[in-house]
Amino acid sequence: NNELLEMVRSKAQSWLTKSYDAETKAKVQELLKKGSTVTCGGSETLKETGIMDLLTDGSYHFLDRKSPDVTYGQIVEADCFLCSTNAFTTDGELVNIDGSGNRAACLIHGPKEVIVVTGMNKMTSDVSDAIRRIHRMAAPPNTARLKMATPCGKTGICADCLSPDCICCQTVITRKSRIPGRIKVILVGESLGY
Repeated sequence: NNELLEMVRSKAQSWLTKSYDAETKAKVQELLKKGSTVTCGGSETLKETGIMDLLTDGSYHFLDRKSPDVTYGQIVEADCFLCSTNAFTTDGELVNIDGSGNRAACLIHGPKEVIVVTGMNKMTSDVSDAIRRIHRMAAPPNTARLKMATPCGKTGICADCLSPDCICCQTVITRKSRIPGRIKVILVGESLGY
């Protein structure tokens, strides 16, 4: 785990927490400034870790992407964007596949800081393995959860579809942050999300 952490640190600021209980939430609280404007992508990991509750507890100005009063322009100007990643490689690359691209876009550019919280179940050997993992382990349960009319949402098996509800529209590989310290990664030593 120390070698993996060092590899990820060479690409982005990163920390390893043993579990998603108080330790992970405390690290997120340490990284966020009280009163800052925060937002997030859709994430089962953020829900499972209790980070969504933290973001909406009143200590921060939370922009809910599902609210009709929140614009994408406000989201990209947030102080901090929080998300998980679909997969990460042992070389420290983040690999994400998105439907609308809001998470991938904010990871690439926009919010001043990005905090990525991910479980060790998303670790892969390389980018090809990461894409395979996403198509097999992340996209099918996500489409089922979102009630999307895709082959994988019905069968649980990726059909490499281009259906109208396809959530595999953009593939983004983040090798490093060009802006030092912008992307922060918290590796949690447990299985989280899809």
